[in-house]
Amino acid sequence: MPSGLLFDLDGTLADTAPDLAAALNAVLRAEGRSALPLEVIRPHVSHGAPRLVRLGFGSELPDDEFERLRTQLLDAYAGAVCEETRLFEGIEDVLRHLESAGIPWGIVTNKPGWLTEPLLDAMGMLTRVRSLVSGDTLPRRKPHPDPLLLAASQLGVEAQDCVYAGDAQRDIDAGHAAGMFTVAVTWGYIPEEEEPDRWGAHRLINEPGELLEVMIDL
Repeated sequence: MPSGLLFDLDGTLADTAPDLAAALNAVLRAEGRSALPLEVIRPHVSHGAPRLVRLGFGSELPDDEFERLRTQLLDAYAGAVCEETRLFEGIEDVLRHLESAGIPWGIVTNKPGWLTEPLLDAMGMLTRVRSLVSGDTLPRRKPHPDPLLLAASQLGVEAQDCVYAGDAQRDIDAGHAAGMFTVAVTWGYIPEEEEPDRWGAHRLINEPGELLEVMIDL
């Protein structure tokens, strides 16, 4: 059995889309634009604030305007980071099984730490997670392997003994580069044009409970 399990955060461990959508729509309304439906915003959430700004305001923004809107979006999100965010259904059962089996788990996300830590604290997860590497913890973030290698070190296990689960191509690329067993999850925020079965993950799963099967099968 692998010695550790690492999760991506947005779209893998937690459903953060409602709060991020609310933040984007707050900025859109402040700029005199119409709000977007959650189902339009949801597939883009894993790609962070830059993707959401471009979704709401277009891809041809001048750099200074893009940065102004990105800052507004992050400020709006920080002010309501955990209003509707929840663990995906089934994730809590996975975490309890890991903890009862003495298998450490952690999070590697590209979300900056000043947003990640308050979110996890509000969810009651900050004291449970054994490893937390945010997008600004190191100079390089996913798809570079450095964040995953640091997370494995924090867990006290070898990288090759870790499983990394995520809902984006960069998660799988980072996992491979770190020498980990990679799992692509389909319950996250995957745009229609993307094909997760082509990401090259070792396993593709549709429900959180399958993570326990992965851990047992290896």
